[in-house]
Amino acid sequence: MNTKEQYCKYSLIAIILILGVILFTKFTPFLTGILGALTIYLMVRKQMIYLTEKKHFKRGLAAALMISEAILCFLVPISLVVWLLINKLQNLNLDTQAYITSIKHIANLIQEKTGYNLLNSDNLTTITSSLPALGRFLVGNITNFSINIFIMLFVLFFMLIDRKKMETYIYELLPFSKVNKKNVIAEINMIVKSNAIGIPLLAVVQGVVSMIGYFIFGVPNPLLFGFLSCFATIIPIIGVALLWVPLVIYLFLVGHWGFGIGLIVYSIIITSHVDNLGRFILQKKLANTHPLITIFGVFIGLSLFGFMGIIFGPLILSIFLLCVNIFKLEYLEGKK
Repeated sequence: MNTKEQYCKYSLIAIILILGVILFTKFTPFLTGILGALTIYLMVRKQMIYLTEKKHFKRGLAAALMISEAILCFLVPISLVVWLLINKLQNLNLDTQAYITSIKHIANLIQEKTGYNLLNSDNLTTITSSLPALGRFLVGNITNFSINIFIMLFVLFFMLIDRKKMETYIYELLPFSKVNKKNVIAEINMIVKSNAIGIPLLAVVQGVVSMIGYFIFGVPNPLLFGFLSCFATIIPIIGVALLWVPLVIYLFLVGHWGFGIGLIVYSIIITSHVDNLGRFILQKKLANTHPLITIFGVFIGLSLFGFMGIIFGPLILSIFLLCVNIFKLEYLEGKK
C-alpha cells in the first residue's frame, strides 16, 4: 500500500470516527427508542421470516402486523400499568397527620442522638425549592418517553422491511471469522431475548411474592408497594430491599413491632430466595450468563442507556468478554 492509499484509508477512518462520535452524541436522547426497536426486532424476527417466506405476505403488511403485535404485547400493558398506578395514587387516602407525626418523631430521635435538626429552615427551604425541579423532571421524562416510543415503532418498521439487507450489511462488517461471526450473533440473540423475557417475568414473580408479604404483615396499600417492588427488582444487589426496609422502619415507628419483625423474616427468607431461585432458573433456561456479568452489566447499562440498560448493559459486557476470548484464541494462541 503506497502513501496515497494509506492517506486515503486513514483519512476515511478518521472521518468515520469523527462523524460517528458527533452523530452518537446527537442521537443519545433517542437511544432508548433505537435499542427498544432492536430488542423487539430480535423478538419478532422469526415471525417476520415465517410470514414473508412461508406465508408469502408482503413485507409491508407483515411489518405492520409485527408493529401491531409490539403495541398489543408491550406498549398497551405498560400504558395500562402506568394508568393503574396513577389512578391508585390519585385515590390514595393518606393520613397526613399520622405521617407528619411519624416524620417529627424520626427528626426528634435524630436530633437526640446526633444533635442535628432535620427539620431546620434550610432543609425545609431546600425541599420546597426542589419540588418545581422535580415536576419539570417528570414532565421532561414523560415527553422523552413518548418521543422514544414513536422512534422505536418508526425504526422497527424499517428494520423489518429491510431485514435481509440490514442483516447482510451488518454481517459483512463484523471483523471476525465466519465461525466467530455466528458466535457473536448467537450471543447477542441469546442475551437480548433472555433479558427481555426473564427480567419482566422475574419482576412480576417477585412483586407478587412481596405483595403477599405486605398483605400478611399489615403494610398500608400493599398493591401499590407490590407494584413498586416489581420495578425495584431491576436494581442489582439492593432490589426489593429498597422498599421493604423503609416499610419495616415505618411499621416500627407506628408501634407494629411484631409485623415489622415478621416482614424482615419474610423478606430475607422468602422474597430474597425467590429472587435467587428465579435468577438461577432463568439463567439455566434462557442464557447461562454469569451473575457478575448481569450485576455489573446492569450498573453499566443503566448509566449509559437508562431503562434499556438492563438489557444492553449485560449484552455489552458479554460481547466485550467474547471479543477478548476471540482475540486470545485467534491471535495469541493461533486458533481459528
